[in-house]
Amino acid sequence: MSGAEDFYIYFYTGHKGRFGHEFFRFEIDHEGHLKYANNSNYRRDSIIHKNLQMSPTLINVVKKIVEDSEIMKEDDKRWPQRDENGRLQLEIKMDGKSINFETAKISSLADTLNTDDPEGLRVLYYLVQDFKCLILSLISFHFKIKPIA
Repeated sequence: MSGAEDFYIYFYTGHKGRFGHEFFRFEIDHEGHLKYANNSNYRRDSIIHKNLQMSPTLINVVKKIVEDSEIMKEDDKRWPQRDENGRLQLEIKMDGKSINFETAKISSLADTLNTDDPEGLRVLYYLVQDFKCLILSLISFHFKIKPIA
């Protein structure tokens, strides 16, 4: 595989708690298919599933976000293991390189400070925040904005 065919992102963060299995997950494949799922179970909310097609330009923006983050240079060997508070998983395949990270759920930047690799977790934290902002904006824009008549 080379070029666009080797592009893939999978992200999951979640835990099992008082309200059941709560999570935020998305997947982007090499063709630009975005699959999004969010389950909070708070006040008996149901799981949200959304799918959309991203343009090649938007896929290039996502690739640029990954490149600029330098996450592909990181290693999760010294990151905290998943625990009762949940887990965070990130898999990226891009430009012939592949990472598959799993660590404890990161709720805030403060969670990264007292670890064996605070710099690496900081890189992950900021990338995740960029992804969440982008994905939630795309979902909101694609599914909630009413066209002008």
